[in-house]
Amino acid sequence: MTSERTHPVRRPIRIARAAGQFVLDTLFPPSCQLCGAETDRAGLLCIDCFKRLSPINAPFCRKCGHPQPSAAYLNESGCCAQCERNPPVWNEARGAFLYDKAAKDLILQLKYADRQEHARFLGDKMCRVGLGVLDQACIVVPVPVHRNRLLKRRYNQAALLAWVVSKQAEARCLPDALVRVTPTPSLAGFSRQERYRELAEAIVVKPRYKDELAGKNIVLVDDVLTSGATASACTKALKAAGVTSVSVLVAALVPRQSDGDLDFPVSGG
Repeated sequence: MTSERTHPVRRPIRIARAAGQFVLDTLFPPSCQLCGAETDRAGLLCIDCFKRLSPINAPFCRKCGHPQPSAAYLNESGCCAQCERNPPVWNEARGAFLYDKAAKDLILQLKYADRQEHARFLGDKMCRVGLGVLDQACIVVPVPVHRNRLLKRRYNQAALLAWVVSKQAEARCLPDALVRVTPTPSLAGFSRQERYRELAEAIVVKPRYKDELAGKNIVLVDDVLTSGATASACTKALKAAGVTSVSVLVAALVPRQSDGDLDFPVSGG
């Protein structure tokens, strides 16, 4: 990394930015992104709202990202019992938070209420938990939305998260590498089997990117990992294009209901 001594212009720029931020904070005091209470800096949550979040810390399964009561619940490869019996098609997964009340509020506001500023907070936490799969050699790819939904919503929340993650990881981002060719309905309320049926062959790699993706390690970014149907469809499309590996990185994981409720299909289907 080049030092500031080599670039004497950087220090004045940083001082100017800090001064500008001070003026903004004075005129418009920073507030919590959820409840509006005062915070030290912009883009943060207050202590009370942050306590409502459930960050995912070790030990967790490296395959599905779900936290475990202790490391004894993981095998020698770092996988939980479910993933050992029924592994997902992707290589690894990481999630910043469990999808509980506070995380749900942040994500739904980002997704449906035009609160695009939430992407910075969530993306920052995703980058921290994704250190094991993120590096400058990887390519960050967001889960796509169909063009009809994109026209209605005006933005893809997964792409916003992908930009934040790629910038912090200093990795390349290809926001349109994947295309959703079928306008699938909202999958909320669908069973796991119904989700997989709806997404079968719904997502493909854009032909112009196939050569660029071949042989690369991909970090697939989305807001929530629920049944794994969308991530599986994306992973299959990417692996069909010749990528070396796919790691899934999300803002939140939906907790599993029970050990007998398998979230993911076997690797071949």
